[in-house]
Amino acid sequence: MADSRAVGIFGAGWVGLVTGGCFAELGHEVVVRDIVPERIEALRAGHLPFHEPDLPEVLERNRGRIRYTLDADELGEADVLFICVQTPPTYSGDADLSYVWNALDELPRANRRQVLVMKSTVPVGTGDTVRAALEARGLNNVGYVSNPEFLAEGTGVRDFMNPDRLVLGAFAPEDAAVVEALYSGIEAPVVRTDVASAEMIKLAANAFLSTRISFINEIANVCELVGADVEDVAKGVGLDHRLGPHFFRAGVGWGGSCFGKDVSALKQLAGNSGYHFQLLAAVIEVNELQKRRVIAKLEKHLGKLRGKTIAVLGLAFKPNTDDLRDAPSLVIASRLLAEGASVRTWDPVADARDRLRGALQCGSVLDAVAGADAAVIVTEWPELRGLASKEVREAMARPLIVDGRNVLDPEETRAAGFAYEGIGRGSSPFASLPETPEREPKVPR
Repeated sequence: MADSRAVGIFGAGWVGLVTGGCFAELGHEVVVRDIVPERIEALRAGHLPFHEPDLPEVLERNRGRIRYTLDADELGEADVLFICVQTPPTYSGDADLSYVWNALDELPRANRRQVLVMKSTVPVGTGDTVRAALEARGLNNVGYVSNPEFLAEGTGVRDFMNPDRLVLGAFAPEDAAVVEALYSGIEAPVVRTDVASAEMIKLAANAFLSTRISFINEIANVCELVGADVEDVAKGVGLDHRLGPHFFRAGVGWGGSCFGKDVSALKQLAGNSGYHFQLLAAVIEVNELQKRRVIAKLEKHLGKLRGKTIAVLGLAFKPNTDDLRDAPSLVIASRLLAEGASVRTWDPVADARDRLRGALQCGSVLDAVAGADAAVIVTEWPELRGLASKEVREAMARPLIVDGRNVLDPEETRAAGFAYEGIGRGSSPFASLPETPEREPKVPR
């Protein structure tokens, strides 16, 4: 276990609480500060404001080492201060750093050395700007380190405690050493670099992962045209040791709080620097088009969607989270509503009633599919692996499943009496014909 240090966290959001909870787990004394009174009250009462597996147990287990406050001055005794606030995109595509600057404005003044650590994802060059601002305010006792997070929602605690690497970009080596010591007890390669390179590592990593997903989705779309199965193609390609299988699954596109924002931020950064990042422009376009291909798949079977009832199964952008930011489900459901369809939704933890006012959110999968003309799997929740059941088939008006995550086995699903459409998987040409009701025979009078 590491020598105990005092750690301050600006921001009680997802990154801030995972970071604070895990540092407390490592034996440090942690103070988490936020500006939302309701959030601080909930945390003091032991209530987590979002869904994240394992985090409630970590916070409860370390409640003696972690406290929550609205007062930034309570961070004055911290040896290391982490900025874990949101940096959403602006209308121009640049990162909105207003929350970062608000945190800097409220830095407590101390007479001893403190290290300010940037966990928030920021544009390359932010560290230089922050250091200049610290010096202008006479905060020469505050060092600066870029320590980007590589946490995935749904596995945040595991990712923090078992990272692939620790990235530390610092202006002074002694400041990087202070932050590295906080992670004592965690076995991982340490990448020590300059601040700008650390900032770029985070953006480049997410951009490359997004590129892999968009690439396999493009391959999936070609597979549909030539009769190949993208699942087999991805397996065969992913076994190449130079490439690997990670983030190589076809589907309805990526979402979440990081990929879209970070890919756009890197593209914008390149553009602001005079370089047109053509590859990332294509990555973004492919992802947006992929979400909308579901509509064409439904129309292939049902014809016009006006008046049809469609069940959208899974709302969160990925399993094991309730995060709806940039979720493909919102685009798909909104397009269905625009086409005149009646939309029912289901998710075990995410609530989209304030985002999809024209849709009916149901409490169970069976409620969502009852009387539906089609069911669309958008999030690969484990509960949906048994969707192709007799009970579901009998509940639906038409047994059609569009599997946006390739969760189900096509042959087993069709054998169970369903019409099946996956992503990048072959289907019968006869299945593409919309149903036409038979005319009643004319009886001569």
